[in-house]
Amino acid sequence: MKTTTEKFGVTPHQPSLWTRADALKVRADDPTTTQPLVSADFPVLNNDVFIWDTMPLRDLDGNVTSVDGWSVIFTLTADRHPNDPAYLDEDGNYDILRDWNDRHGRAKMYYWFSRTGKNWEFGGRVMAEGVSPTAREWAGTPILLNDRGEVDLYYTAVTPGATIVKVRGRVVTTEHGVSMVGFEKVKPLFEADGKMYQTEAQNAFWGFRDPWPFRDPNDGKLYMLFEGNVAGERGSHKVGEAEIGDVPPGYEDVGNSRFQTACVGIAVARDADGDDWEMLPPLLTAVGVNDQTERPHFVFQDGKYYLFTISHTFTYADGVTGPDGVYGFVADSLFGPYVPLNGSGLVLGNPSSQPFQTYSHYVMPNGLVTSFIDSVPTDETGTQIRVGGTEAPTVGLKIKGQQTFVVAEYDYGYIPPMLDVTLK
Repeated sequence: MKTTTEKFGVTPHQPSLWTRADALKVRADDPTTTQPLVSADFPVLNNDVFIWDTMPLRDLDGNVTSVDGWSVIFTLTADRHPNDPAYLDEDGNYDILRDWNDRHGRAKMYYWFSRTGKNWEFGGRVMAEGVSPTAREWAGTPILLNDRGEVDLYYTAVTPGATIVKVRGRVVTTEHGVSMVGFEKVKPLFEADGKMYQTEAQNAFWGFRDPWPFRDPNDGKLYMLFEGNVAGERGSHKVGEAEIGDVPPGYEDVGNSRFQTACVGIAVARDADGDDWEMLPPLLTAVGVNDQTERPHFVFQDGKYYLFTISHTFTYADGVTGPDGVYGFVADSLFGPYVPLNGSGLVLGNPSSQPFQTYSHYVMPNGLVTSFIDSVPTDETGTQIRVGGTEAPTVGLKIKGQQTFVVAEYDYGYIPPMLDVTLK
């Protein structure tokens, strides 16, 4: 009998491992892998809303795409509540940090447009209230399908549960701006199965989100990356020799690292339209190393597969650590084996003096990396901070073989198109 992967013409694979030995090589503040300092006097894109995860409109090959000369980005967005009693302190002052920390519970998908690839104009909600089947609209990917302006928005419908879904609409342009029309019928695609990917019943702290569909440049099939955790009851995972790797004497103790079970998931489409999917075993696991591998995505360059993901300091396991930021791996084929870039996996981390300055980085095929500003210290002690909720400066990254280098810094929210599509 054929295996699931063989039925779809996919070679069975074993997940690659991000090991504890790899993570021990992570070094904060290496200038070649550290994001430049973000100034505390940063501009705010819009004072009425917080934005965080940014999703440029792109095609299935990964190219950031404009339409009729208009660049378009989608963002996770939440209203700011400066006058809500729930976010006022005892002196009646707006507690922006509390408001910011509560944003995930009211996250909605919004869009923005620009003629310049920066200085984004506010477009509004992508879906009308009540269209999405759950309370929260979490990150995903908007795909421009054709020159008729059709767009498939893949995203994560959260609470209750977590389901990978998509909704189809259309981008419409005029001389004065961009509109999103349609986006009225959300189609559920798949959920964690409990066999390859952990479910909420197995772990209340599970993760299953961030769909990133793509066309494989070699076999032409439609696949999707997503964030997950390795299936199994919380605390039941084994951190064995393979997960530990080649560590020096004195580093064999894994502590409670069995609770960290992040993985990069992959699915293959059964159809050309991306309406029917089959989950496959993870591409990469981080059991015993980290509990989150968020927003996984590829850059295809020089015949190689560059796999990028984002993670936090606080999601690392006992005995290993690293900065908030981008981590990356490279392989010669889609299903690996993957090896960590720069020996450790760290590609672009926050500086230790401003450990929370940016997050949710997205590496584009042109080497530009966008992210959002989280919080930046306003005094030398770091006890006073300024909350962001806006676009961070874009960083230029150079990828050479198994190494990466920070080589440039650009304006806030600079996301230029790689190609322009004229709508018919």
